[in-house]
Amino acid sequence: MINNTLSSYTVSTPPIDTDLDLADTGQKDIRQLESTLSFSPSLPLSVFGRQSWLVFATAVFLVTVPVFIEAPIVRSLPSLSLALTGFWVWLSFTLMSRPATYVWGDLLLGFSSSWLAGAIYWGWLRWEPLWHLPVESIGLPFACWCLAKNWGKVGNWFYLGSLLGTVLTDVYFYIADLMPYWRQIMIVDADVVPQILQNALTQVQTPWGQTWAIILGLVLLTVGILPLGRKQRHWYAFSGAVLSTILVDSLFLLAAIAA
Repeated sequence: MINNTLSSYTVSTPPIDTDLDLADTGQKDIRQLESTLSFSPSLPLSVFGRQSWLVFATAVFLVTVPVFIEAPIVRSLPSLSLALTGFWVWLSFTLMSRPATYVWGDLLLGFSSSWLAGAIYWGWLRWEPLWHLPVESIGLPFACWCLAKNWGKVGNWFYLGSLLGTVLTDVYFYIADLMPYWRQIMIVDADVVPQILQNALTQVQTPWGQTWAIILGLVLLTVGILPLGRKQRHWYAFSGAVLSTILVDSLFLLAAIAA
């Protein structure tokens, strides 16, 4: 009788729903996974903070890669640089197929768009600065489509941050009238480049050039710092890409001064 009484009060436990199994889920489950990895209340705040700042640091690194790694490859082997885009895309989807590495594949997919644009422009069109922004924007339709579908937020916001930094840098080149020096550097011999950089530096040091450098620098700082207050990884990727523009531009300025 006691056993019958106890059995009548037995509470059945519902099965645990495992929405993170990507093997048999569709696009809806992928978006749910992405949202969970971007901001999950079940993650300790300290762990989330460390991972978010790691995304930020990786975004900074990925913006500097095209400058210091892709540029030498493009100069001598533009076709190889273009073909490497396929490798980055393949690697990104491979990482995205596993929950543990999903966010890194997502970030790498956004980097692939930047790499593709750099390979095309610096490989075949670098002599004309007017083509720079149109080519750098080659991944913009894809990024907007993905964000409209709520997919790939980390990588696509990284790409948008990188593109914004490029836009503001090119705007400064137009305002400060540095485009002629850009064209000269692309066609002259290497031993003449230091003199051209010195001439461009003189243009930057004018009151007009300095004023606009401060204005656009403050815009980059503001746009880059404000999203860090939001507790989502894709904003850290965006901020890292935007703020790294200041780093890259500063390195170019130091190179001109050293020349």
